[in-house]
Amino acid sequence: MDLVCFSHLRWDFVFQRPQHLLTKFSSVYRIFYIEEPICNSPDEKFSLIPDGKGIWIVKTYLKGDYNETDCYIRQRKLLKTLFATMNIHRYMLWFYTPMALPLTEDMSADLIIYDCMDELANFKFAPAGLPQLEESLISRSDLIFTGGKSLYNKKKDMHPHVHCFANSIDKHHFAKAQKFEQDPADQKEIPYPRLGFFGVLDERLDIELLKNMCEVRPDWHFIMIGPVVKISEEQLPRADNIHYLGSKKYENLPEYLAGWDIALLPFAINESTAFISPTKTPEYLAALKPVISSPVKDVVDPYGNSGLVEIASTAEEFISAAEILLNSGERTAWKNDVKQCLSKTSWEMTFQNMLKLINQKLTEKKFLQKEEEFA
Repeated sequence: MDLVCFSHLRWDFVFQRPQHLLTKFSSVYRIFYIEEPICNSPDEKFSLIPDGKGIWIVKTYLKGDYNETDCYIRQRKLLKTLFATMNIHRYMLWFYTPMALPLTEDMSADLIIYDCMDELANFKFAPAGLPQLEESLISRSDLIFTGGKSLYNKKKDMHPHVHCFANSIDKHHFAKAQKFEQDPADQKEIPYPRLGFFGVLDERLDIELLKNMCEVRPDWHFIMIGPVVKISEEQLPRADNIHYLGSKKYENLPEYLAGWDIALLPFAINESTAFISPTKTPEYLAALKPVISSPVKDVVDPYGNSGLVEIASTAEEFISAAEILLNSGERTAWKNDVKQCLSKTSWEMTFQNMLKLINQKLTEKKFLQKEEEFA
């Protein structure tokens, strides 16, 4: 059986939940990761890019910039050719975006899975029809996974088979930050103390909070790593003690994290962050870096409530928490608590538990199908 995934995220954009999970699933299934189309192309075609781990990244190219209905029609034609070319006959459909649902009207999948990693309708520039398409996707799905507890609480009554799989951690990868002694070239000249963030810089970043922290403590240095998306570069605060280092490869993040004194989650508290479960929370903790976060629900519970992450709402609270952490010494008990917490989760555990549910559902559907045949 093949796994055909539809995503709103480019595979090579930021290595996060889809990449972690599908890389695991590629040990069981052949994976086709279908990105959103690229319009205004000279040719109407699809391309297949192997990632070397059993995953095919599918890019579709459309001539011109057609209306939504035409885009779906043209993409369906390309996908039909893809399925024939790659002999995709028995397959499950895996969705990260409800906007792809109309592409699957003529598809007959053995299983439909919606891995809901964000409340996309709350994000900036969300398509107007997204909520309605999500309702349809939920009604058609066999299994629904959610990327955090808040999302689970919102979706659990919408379908009989909703399961919470909070974003997890590659502990070994981020634990490397405990051993790096040499800074990357673009970070080594930045003075201490250093407070850092890595992730997408978009509407979820509290720009005013960052600006105020930098003004209150001009002697502290704030390192921001990640692409700027859906906001303009001009909106970002500028000061001698703010350092924007741009996007970095996933494999290099521990090198940067190793050189920070404190890791930050300076999120705005708004619609776009109401249901997020930041993967960087456990990633920071795996490096045994002190963490200060805005009161995002899925950070407060469990990490804030268990004393693993400091929670702050204002620049003054962030600064106060940082001052305490910078003078707190080894924090041996805290480190032991972090290790104990992270021992209970991993992407491998998440994959195995998801796979168990998938196999159960496939068996159940096969049994029901046989019953109908005998009837």
